[in-house]
Amino acid sequence: MILLNDLKRQQLALGAELKAAVCKVCDRGWYALGEEVRGFEAEFASYCGVANCIALNSGTDALELALRCLGIGDDDVVVTVANAGGYASTAIRLVGATPHYVDVDGFSMNMTAASLQDAIADVSAVIITHLYGRLAAMDELVAIARGAGVPVIEDASHAHGARRAGRRAGAMSNLACFSFYPTKNLGAAGDAGAIVTDDEGLSKRCRQLAQYGWSTRYNAELAGGRNSRMDEMQAAVLRIKLPHLDGWNDRRRQIAAQYEQGLQNIPQLRLHTRGTDDDTVHLFVVECQDRDTVVEDLQKAGVGAAAHYPVADHRQRAFADCHRSESLSVTEALCDAVMSLPCYPEITDDEVATVIGAVRGVLGCD
Repeated sequence: MILLNDLKRQQLALGAELKAAVCKVCDRGWYALGEEVRGFEAEFASYCGVANCIALNSGTDALELALRCLGIGDDDVVVTVANAGGYASTAIRLVGATPHYVDVDGFSMNMTAASLQDAIADVSAVIITHLYGRLAAMDELVAIARGAGVPVIEDASHAHGARRAGRRAGAMSNLACFSFYPTKNLGAAGDAGAIVTDDEGLSKRCRQLAQYGWSTRYNAELAGGRNSRMDEMQAAVLRIKLPHLDGWNDRRRQIAAQYEQGLQNIPQLRLHTRGTDDDTVHLFVVECQDRDTVVEDLQKAGVGAAAHYPVADHRQRAFADCHRSESLSVTEALCDAVMSLPCYPEITDDEVATVIGAVRGVLGCD
């Protein structure tokens, strides 16, 4: 079976370094808010090209705390998209706000400037997701939001290392959120996340909210605080992996190019060309007719295909009480058709060829 993502391979490749880093934490006997977390925060902020990184315990917490930092709460409306798995929607609901879903571009699968422009009145914030690793049209989107006086949050959880015109994901907004869930391009050994920002005031507020809202120890100043600290173990693992990230992203782009070459001229597939620096190919996604049947057939053939994400947020029961643009037709069509194929740095060229052969076979294009 060729897995959708085989995490053991990366562990084996970095095994000695990772074990040494974890053992160092154990030997030090300091497990929270220590030198590993401080070191990772400094290194990741520098990598993203921003002044501040606040290390947290998940990407979902990062989104929620980013909203709280901006004062978003009851009766507020936050613009986002409905094809990105529900993570932004979850955070919006956690702070008591309401999501307003806008449609996406059929090729990039990200929020469009036109849809944001139509929705920008009377909203309190915008969450822009860089879906599947591809940067959204940030210049246009940020200009619209700033013109309306609305702050922007990047959900960069798929886009660690993506860059455009000299700026990386995370450096294009008021606040940017990252997940380091193990399957991400930069993954920890469990749940972990971060917020990055150039705004010193927002950074201080984020850090307080992540530590119970304390101004000083045991003095809770900010409402809405919680324990959302990244632990030393996760920070130590991430510090080992961060120097490899650009190389891993390059390998993902190579795999995408092989898929694009091998999956040409298949009537049932629509390819979305990948491979530039502004796309980290977190997932290699195609549109496929009769997607669910094809995924099932590929899994039977030993290929770990999947759908990311099959149900649009506005069609989820938990998010039914929402605002949305008049038409989300592109979003709905994509959710019905997207299919992910195995794509991770350790997959071999022979395995990629096997996946290509399986897809062509299942679709009758041998």
